[in-house]
Amino acid sequence: MPTVSRLDPKDARALAAWDAFVLACPQATFFHRAGWQRILRDVFGHEPHFLLARSGTGADAPITGVLPLAHVKSWLFGSSLTSLPFAAYGGVAAADEASAAALEAEAERLARSLNVPHLELRHMVQRHADWPQQDLYVTFRKEILPEEEANMLAIPRKQRAMVRKGIKNGLKSEIDANVDRFFALFADNVHRHGTPAMPKRYFQELQREFGADCEVLTVTGPDGRLLSSVLSFYFRDEVLPYYAGDDEAARDLAANDFKYWELMRRACARGLRVFDYGRSKQGTGPYSFKKNWGFEPQPLHYEYRLYQRDTVPQNNPANAKYRLLIASWKKLPIGVANWLGPFIVRSLG
Repeated sequence: MPTVSRLDPKDARALAAWDAFVLACPQATFFHRAGWQRILRDVFGHEPHFLLARSGTGADAPITGVLPLAHVKSWLFGSSLTSLPFAAYGGVAAADEASAAALEAEAERLARSLNVPHLELRHMVQRHADWPQQDLYVTFRKEILPEEEANMLAIPRKQRAMVRKGIKNGLKSEIDANVDRFFALFADNVHRHGTPAMPKRYFQELQREFGADCEVLTVTGPDGRLLSSVLSFYFRDEVLPYYAGDDEAARDLAANDFKYWELMRRACARGLRVFDYGRSKQGTGPYSFKKNWGFEPQPLHYEYRLYQRDTVPQNNPANAKYRLLIASWKKLPIGVANWLGPFIVRSLG
C-alpha cells in the first residue's frame, strides 16, 4: 500500500522529485508544480498541504501520486480545503488508483481535522460521479498544427478576419521582461468588469518562481500605445494563456484577437502542440470568444465533499447576489480598487 506524507518546502530533493513526477504524469498540469506551495503561502497567506504518495516508507521511495491542497480562510465566504485555489485545474495526479485513493482519503481526513465546510478537487476528468459537482466551468484546448499558415486557416473565417485586421493595423507583439505593462492593463480591465485585481506582487512572484515558464506577451499599436497583454504558463508541450488585460481601444483595433494569434504563432514556432485557452464560465463573453476561435468546450469536474453545508458554494461573479457589489466596485477610483483588491481577492480562490 502507498504511504502518504506532506511535501517539505525546505527539502530540495523532495521538491525536485515532486516536479519530476508532475512533469512525467499524464494527469498532472502546470498547477500541480511544487512552486505553487510557496506562492500560496507567501502572497496570499494560505496554508498549503501538498500531499504526496510513495510506493514505500523511505524518503527515497518513488513518488506515485501528488495532491496539492491549500486551506483558504475567508471572512467573506468561509473556509475550504481546495486543490487548488486560483487554479483552473488541480486534484489528484497519480500513477495508480491505489495512490489516488490514498491521497483522497488523507485529504478527507485533513479536511475534517481542519473543520472546513467542504473539500474541493478541481479535476479535468471525472473521478467520482456520486460527489456533488460544480458544473459552471469548461475549458478549451486545441491542437497547435505544425505550420503557421495551417493554424491561421484553422481559425473560423470571421475570427480570422479580426486577426488579419490587427495585422493590417500595424500592431506589434513583444515579450516583456517584467509584469509592469501587463499589470497596468490587467488591473484596469478587471476594474471595468467590477471585480478586484490580484496584487501586482502575485504576478511578480509567478515570474520569479517559474522563470521562462511564465511569460508576458504585450501588444502595442504602431505609435507604441499599450493595447493588450497576456501572462501565459508553459508546461511540457502546452501553452496556457491565463491572465489578460486590454485597453478600451483594443477592441476597435482587434488587439485582443491579434494578441492570441501572436501567442499561437510563437508557440507553433517553438514546436508546442497544445493551445490551452483555459477555463471560462458558461454563457459568458470569454466563453463565446473562445468558441469563435473554433475551440470546443470541455467540461471541468470540480468535485466536492460537503461536511458543514448542503450545497456546492457559488462564490463567483455569475452569482446574482453579487451584482450590487460588482456595480459598486466599478465606481471605485482605480487607485482605491488596486489597494483594496488584494484584501478581497485572497478570499476568492
